[in-house]
Amino acid sequence: MKVVVLVGGVGGARFLVGLKALLPGAEHEITAVVNTGDDVWMHGLRICPDLDTCMYTLGGGIDTERGWGRSGESWTVKEELAAYGADPDWFGLGDRDTATHLIRTRMLRAGYPLSAVTEALCDRWQPGVRLLPMSDDRVETHVVVEDADGAEKAIHFQEWWVRHKAQLPARSFASIGAEQATAGPGVVDAITSADAVLLAPSNPVVSVGTILNVPGVRDALRKTEAGVVGLSPIVGGKPLRGMADACLDAIGVETSAEAVGRHYGSRQCSDSGILDGWLVQTGDRADVPGVAVRAVPLLMSSVDATAEMARIALDLAGVGVD
Repeated sequence: MKVVVLVGGVGGARFLVGLKALLPGAEHEITAVVNTGDDVWMHGLRICPDLDTCMYTLGGGIDTERGWGRSGESWTVKEELAAYGADPDWFGLGDRDTATHLIRTRMLRAGYPLSAVTEALCDRWQPGVRLLPMSDDRVETHVVVEDADGAEKAIHFQEWWVRHKAQLPARSFASIGAEQATAGPGVVDAITSADAVLLAPSNPVVSVGTILNVPGVRDALRKTEAGVVGLSPIVGGKPLRGMADACLDAIGVETSAEAVGRHYGSRQCSDSGILDGWLVQTGDRADVPGVAVRAVPLLMSSVDATAEMARIALDLAGVGVD
């Protein structure tokens, strides 16, 4: 079975763990198309938060309490940077994590594309899932906010998310570089040749939404013969994790499973929709025209619970798993 998952961040990584548990063995191929809009240059290093979170989580090196960064981390480099007064001081670089960024940056500056760099880094971690950056081109999410004088300005998503904790009201989001970008090597082929395509319960605006902004990805989702099923990141009117509600507010979408499903849209009933199926939390209701909606438990409380979510999603996509 070939399964493609559009993912971003901690929730996406944890969903991949459950899917991997459901589909063990070499006879199955899981490909994750990973958001790179959160990527940023810090202290001369190229940092790819979502790629690293997926790689560490699947490879057993994640800090399970935080959900991001390395386990057994230390912070000597961060402390020394602070002692020098080096900006930005609001972004934490752990010592072990810094090693990953050093290797990535060295390879990028040597001319290797991000997809090749990611493959090389995964040689160490053996995630058991093929991790594909959504694009080798530089695409970064910026947030338009209002400054103290009432003027609008754009800041990098990481500054808005980490430094300001999404508390600055966002006016809009911009995927800088997306219009000129192309989908990463293997991304379109993976989607069009898949048996099923799933949208992980990741942020629908700045994770999955950013992937969809890359030319070619949405078209591939609309053309694939595979069933396309999404899992709602909104449970009981609240995000499962993070601050997706602030992102949805900025684009005028209600924080509800139904509104997010309608935001993605139906492949049958719209010219840009991508969904055939939509899973919502038990007790939530969603009417998404042209989309088969099923209410099931969506809390990733354990690997087994997450695997069951994945099984139901694949079933809705028309691919049964014994």
